[in-house]
Order: sequence, then C-alpha cells, then structure tokens
Amino acid sequence: MFEFRKTGHLQRQTVLLRAWVAGLFALVCLLLLAGRLWYLQIERYDTLSARAEQNRITIVPVPPRRGRIIDRNGAVLAQNLRDYTLTVTRAQVQDDIDDVLDRLGELVYLSEGDRRRFMRLYRQSGRYAPVLLRNNLNDIEASWFAVHAYRFPGVNLEARWVRNYPRHESAAHVLGFVGRISEEDQRNLEETGQMGNYRGTSVIGKKGVEKTWEKALHGRTGVEELEVTAGGRPVRELSRTDPVPGSDLELSLDIGLQQLAEAQFSGRRGALVAIEPHTGEVLAFVSSPSFDPNLFVDGIDVESWRKLNESPDHPLINRPLYGTYPIGSTYKPFVGLAALEMGLRSARELVPDPGYFELAGQRFRNAGGAVYGPTDMHRAIVVSSDTYFFSLGAQMDVDALHDFAQQFGFGQITGIDLDGERRGVLPSRAWKRKAYKQREQQHWYQGETVSVAVGQGYNAFTLLQLAQATAVLANDGVYMKPHLVRRIIDPLSGRFNYPVAGPQYTIDLKPDNLRVIREAMVDVVRKGTARRAFDGAPYQAAGKTGTAQVYSLRGAKYRAHSVDERLRDHALFMAYAPVENPQIAVALIVENGGWGASVAAPIARTVFDYWLDPDRTALRRARLQIEREAQGDPAQPAAAPGRPELDPAPVDEGEAPEPAPPPDESLAPGDGALEENP
Repeated sequence: MFEFRKTGHLQRQTVLLRAWVAGLFALVCLLLLAGRLWYLQIERYDTLSARAEQNRITIVPVPPRRGRIIDRNGAVLAQNLRDYTLTVTRAQVQDDIDDVLDRLGELVYLSEGDRRRFMRLYRQSGRYAPVLLRNNLNDIEASWFAVHAYRFPGVNLEARWVRNYPRHESAAHVLGFVGRISEEDQRNLEETGQMGNYRGTSVIGKKGVEKTWEKALHGRTGVEELEVTAGGRPVRELSRTDPVPGSDLELSLDIGLQQLAEAQFSGRRGALVAIEPHTGEVLAFVSSPSFDPNLFVDGIDVESWRKLNESPDHPLINRPLYGTYPIGSTYKPFVGLAALEMGLRSARELVPDPGYFELAGQRFRNAGGAVYGPTDMHRAIVVSSDTYFFSLGAQMDVDALHDFAQQFGFGQITGIDLDGERRGVLPSRAWKRKAYKQREQQHWYQGETVSVAVGQGYNAFTLLQLAQATAVLANDGVYMKPHLVRRIIDPLSGRFNYPVAGPQYTIDLKPDNLRVIREAMVDVVRKGTARRAFDGAPYQAAGKTGTAQVYSLRGAKYRAHSVDERLRDHALFMAYAPVENPQIAVALIVENGGWGASVAAPIARTVFDYWLDPDRTALRRARLQIEREAQGDPAQPAAAPGRPELDPAPVDEGEAPEPAPPPDESLAPGDGALEENP
C-alpha cells in the first residue's frame, strides 16, 4: 500500500515537471516569436519596408528624344524615327538559342547577317544585358510578334527612337554619327559625372557634330515610377518626370551649296571649305569620297566596315580637318603681304626673272621653264612667278614668316566645332629642332626658306586653315572663329542663341599693303591664271591658283602621264567674292588633279555662282532680318574685345615629315614649286 502511494506521488511529480518544462518551452518560443516580431516590426521596419516597396515599385528611366540637326534654311540633316526592335536577354531565355531563332524566323524575317551579328554580340554580352536581334520591324511584324510573344520568354519587343540621316553621304563628315555606348564611353561618362543622365540611353555621338555637341543634343533623362507584380509585370504608373528633349542645332551649312560642291568632286578625291568672312560661318564643308553615317547607328556590319576601312581612297578621313598638304602657290599672297609688312620689298620694286633663281649653286626654276623678265609683286602674283618668290624667300627670316602667317591661322588649331582637327606644320627653326633628332638635321638652311616661300618644302596645312586664312584676308585681317553650329534652338520654348559672336582679334595690316595683294588677286581672276574659269562672271572675284608637288622631283622634269596617278600634282585654288563686299571665301584641293587653273578654279566658279545668285542673296537678307527682329536685336552682335594670345610655343606645331605618308596626310617636301602659265 505504501509502495503504491509512493509510485503515484512520483508519477504526479514527473507529470508536473513535464508540464512545467513544456510550459517553459512554450513560453520561450512565444518570447522568441515576440522578440522576432518586435525586431522585424520595430528595428528593421524602415529597411524591410523599403525593400518591400522596391519589390512593388520600380524606377524606369525615360530617355529623351535627341535633338535634330538642320541646315541654315531648315532642311533636316539628322532626325529621329520611331522604330520597333527585338532584343534578347540571355538570363530569361529558357530554350536553346538556335531553336529560339529558328522558331522566331517563322514570325519575322531574320537574315543570315542579322543572325551572325546577333550571335557574335550574344556570346560577348552579359546574362542580363539585352542584345539587339533585329531592328526596323514594320507594323505587321511588330503586331504579329506581340500576339505570339508568350512563346518566346527573354525576347522583347521595344519601341524606340532611332537616329536617321536622310541625306546619306552628303555632309557626313560634318554630321558624324551616333553609335552604341561602349565601355570606354561608359568610363568617360562616369568620370565626368554624366552616367546618370544616360540611363536607358543606348547611343551616343561618336563623330562630327554629333560628338562635339553631344551634351546639347542629348537632353535630360526622365523618370517613371511604376507599380509592378512579383514577376515584374507593370500594373500602373505612380509618378512620372518627363524627359527634356535635346536642343535642335541649326548649322551654317547650306545643303544646296553643299551638295552642289560635292557633285563637283564626283569620282575624285579632294576637299573644299567655304566660309562667310564677316561671321566665320562655314557654308560648305566637303570631304570626298564620303560615307553613309546610317551604317554606324546600330553597329556597322563587317563587310561594310572592311569596304570603307580598306579603301585606298580613305572615305572615313575628314580631309579638310585631318589631311595636311603643301598648298603651293596659294601661299604666295600671304608671303607677299608678309614681305610688304616687314619692309623687305616695295610693291613696285622690279626683280629680274630669267626663268630661275640660283642659290649656292642650285637653280630653282619656274614651272614649265617660263621666263617673265623684270617683275614686280603685282605681276609676280598674277603670273605666279616662282623666281620672284624664290628670291623673296632668300631674303626672309623663316621665323618672321612663321610669326606673320600664324596670325591667319596657318599651322594653328582653328577651334572649329568638330573633333580630330590637326595642327599641320608651319615651319620654323624651333619646329625643326624638335622634329629632327640628329644634330646635323636640326640646322635651318636658307634654301629651305626658298621652298617654303612658294608653299612647298616643310609646309603642311589643312584645307580648313587655307580657307580660314582666305576669309581673314577678305575680311581686312579681322579673325572670326570658323564654326558650323549657327544657332542652338530650345525645343520647348523655341528660343535660340548664337554660340559665336564677334571677332577673336584683328591683324594689324597696312591698308596700302592689303590693297596691293587684293588687286593682284583680282587680276589673277581677271587676266591671270584663273581668267578662263571666271570668264563672263557677273561679279568680280579675287583668287590664286596653285599646284603642289606630291613628291620631290630632285631636278627631273615633271611629266604627269609618266607617273602613277596618285603621285601626280595636287590642284588647288583659293578665292573670295565679290571683291567690294566679300560674302564667301573658298579653298579647295583636288588630289592628284594636276593644274589648279584648269581643275580647281572651275569648281570655285560653280560654288560662287550658286551662292551669289541675286535671288538667293535677297532671300538670305530677308531671313537674316526676320531672325534679328525675332531676337529683338536689329543690329549685328557686338564685337568681342581683346585679342587672345597665339600659341607661344611654335615647337608644338607638328611632327617631322614621315617617309611614306598616305595620300591625304603630310607630303614629302619638294625642291621647288609648280604653277600653270597664264
């Protein structure tokens, strides 16, 4: 009996102990649960709430519409077209990619080129980066795919703005092109703090105006706040900040003049730049041959790239900006003006011209062996007497000529609003010391100044520099910065501003000396080497023909028919018109074209005839008056005071001539100049 009671007591104690343990365990669990709830609801509330909100809300960048580019008359040169594209994101693709492409090809057309380009980019891209499969889908293809989109996870149909250049090859070197944002572009954007403004944007300016004016053209990215499902499907829009479209750019180019000038170079290599002397506005900017910038918008295909890159005519090189040439006798008016300003010769001083000039036992001859007899500066420019300028070069100090010529822009960066401009070579003693490493090659010889004085030797200038120098000469020494963007137009308000106003400086020139050179250039056109090209013109032009050697003759006689076509002389011409009130200045080169008078001057005549047509002139004046009234300023912009310093270090002007340069770059110095006879 006693044992039974003892056993029952122990059992009750065990049950109570178990009950207490179970209750304690339950209490601990409740406390842990309460603590966890307190931690999540109180301590982690802000963080978890934000994460939950992010799961529900997504921020989508809204890229802005890129600004248009138009010519001075409103003709569209670069625009945006609505386009449908198919992109593929690797992380979302569930089937074999080749099978996906095969099935997709039943709905939309996929060429072999599309598939090859896509597969190359697909293998190189990250898992979450969308890769372009096909662009320019028409409305039928886009709607057909949209109906069957559920069958193709990872393949997305998108609407976008795509850049388009309706003029194709015309003015391509001015406009440049846009292309996909590369890793290098991303680094540059991050370094400059602009990456946030490019979220959602896939292209950026790569060349030309598209690149140099990228900030104005791009605009400001907007933001869209969307409520989405757990799978990322949009439910509704919560808020939106609209993007600000890029500014429209009005270029100073006249596309009619541009295309007319380009047509003159059909099948020929060369360059032409036309400038309005009083404003510095570039009216035409030709680099021939050209290319179609539309090829680069979505990435150029291999075949097209190879065709452009391997062409011996180098269509991708911007010749007026990057190609450097000896400019031959077109340099003579500037050398003559330098001699007058330095007091080395008077305009009426006669110099004997027996057909050659002799220095240190070496004879420098006139082109074609011509003999002009006693010649003053006026006649020397009109008939292009090499002997006169050879003798002038023997009297000149090359450094003094350098300092004078650089004021006109020779051997200087003009600062035009395009990328890739070259300085060229305006020779001086300091330049030669830097250009050559061996001490015996660093000495400057007087015979080298003789060649430089006729536009040969070490001279290597861009066509833009020659055109700018011609414009400064026509504008009485007033230096206006050359520029292509005439007005920047706000797309929202329609208001505009001019990026360039007023001269940079004025060269101090004696009016009498300037008149001597101008009258000689007038007679070049009236009765000199360019008389045939300008016969019957209803205006009076002033100009100078030039023919520049591509390689040194070393005393041999030049025969065009006996040398390779790409080694023949370059034909050059520079001019402005009309003389009494210059409205246009032109410089052009036809590579390996031969005589400047017969090849280059007629092109300038065609350009002048178009621009100086009375009806077009009256229309331009009327438009200019309307612009001034709209801006509330009937007067011309005020001139910018002061003169900026020219480059203080002439040793930075260029490199030593290369032994075998390409046809559009610096050419080997010759031992004389060639010029056509009157």
